[in-house]
Amino acid sequence: MARRPVFQEVTETTPQSKPPAGGMIDAGNKGARGAIRIWLIVLFVMVAAMIALGGATRLTGSGLSITEWKPVTGAIPPMDAATWQAEFDKYRQIPQFQLVNSDMDLASFKRIYWWEWSHRLLGRLVGLVWAAGFVFFLATRRIPAGWTPRLLVLGLLGGAQGAIGWWMVHSGLSGEMVRVASYRLAVHLGLAFAILGCIAWYVLQLSRSEAALLRARRAGEARLFSMTTGLMHLAFLQILLGALVAGIDAGRMYTGWPTMGGEWIPAEIWDAALGWRNVFENPALVQFIHRMTGYLLAGFAVVVFLRARRSPHPVTRGAYGAMLAALAVQVFLGIMNVIHASPLPLALAHQVMAVALFTLILRVRHHARYPFETSVRGTVR
Repeated sequence: MARRPVFQEVTETTPQSKPPAGGMIDAGNKGARGAIRIWLIVLFVMVAAMIALGGATRLTGSGLSITEWKPVTGAIPPMDAATWQAEFDKYRQIPQFQLVNSDMDLASFKRIYWWEWSHRLLGRLVGLVWAAGFVFFLATRRIPAGWTPRLLVLGLLGGAQGAIGWWMVHSGLSGEMVRVASYRLAVHLGLAFAILGCIAWYVLQLSRSEAALLRARRAGEARLFSMTTGLMHLAFLQILLGALVAGIDAGRMYTGWPTMGGEWIPAEIWDAALGWRNVFENPALVQFIHRMTGYLLAGFAVVVFLRARRSPHPVTRGAYGAMLAALAVQVFLGIMNVIHASPLPLALAHQVMAVALFTLILRVRHHARYPFETSVRGTVR
């Protein structure tokens, strides 16, 4: 091999070094992360609207107005007087009409029918948006490596939600039930929040590359993440308890705060005739448990927030502050609902705020595991 002079300039004749090959995390299919994220955000907004519309349907007593489950043909509403009358006649056969709404006329029936029909139609649209997006991204091979099962599970959960919705409605169509079973309502609402939570987490995961998430996880705060996971579970439990309260209209009983009907522990908190069904059917016990769990959730959130203040990451500290502020608003709305016997606007605001709070808890949990690190140049994203 010929020697090169000491002062020879390095030119294009010098062998070029190859750029370093990426690691395994860069080798897989990165997919259309941005496009899938937008699709999931659309689904998130639709599911959140579905939860709000479902709350309005329940609060207006409209949930039993459609007495049949027709996943496809049910999307077409009554188009003439004869069809409207047939739907009304079906409603007149169930206990809710006979025991509660026996004086209802066709015009009033149409009002509650449109609430339930809109709720079911939105559910169908959610399913169509999911199916169209999933098939498109799958057919064009744009789904990132490892994401196909996650996105498929969302669709399966959505299908299960439709079936559970009918299982819930069916509980109020016979016997002496004048509303849906509260525990079935809790299952229905709980699954809706589970779907919403999965979508929110996936949106957060897709907001950064896999390589960026891997780097961020090395700086994650395990203790804070664990505490926030506990807070998330407690918030989910409170949502289920709220569904039990709504299922038997317990929120419109025992008005007043901080006592319940002038008592710290209401005398009717246990009915021996109900036994274990007190947890689902006794308004005093159901509302009492919901209140106590709310206090526990608020106290634990403050503890988690104080721990988060020691985080070295400013973005994380700010996110926990926003979460605590949202919780304060939710507590205030809960108290106002109790005092005013849950009027429609307040009750809907309380439910919508539950969606916002649960999402913010998921967001801070993500920050605890994948923090945005900062340097002298600013936040590293």
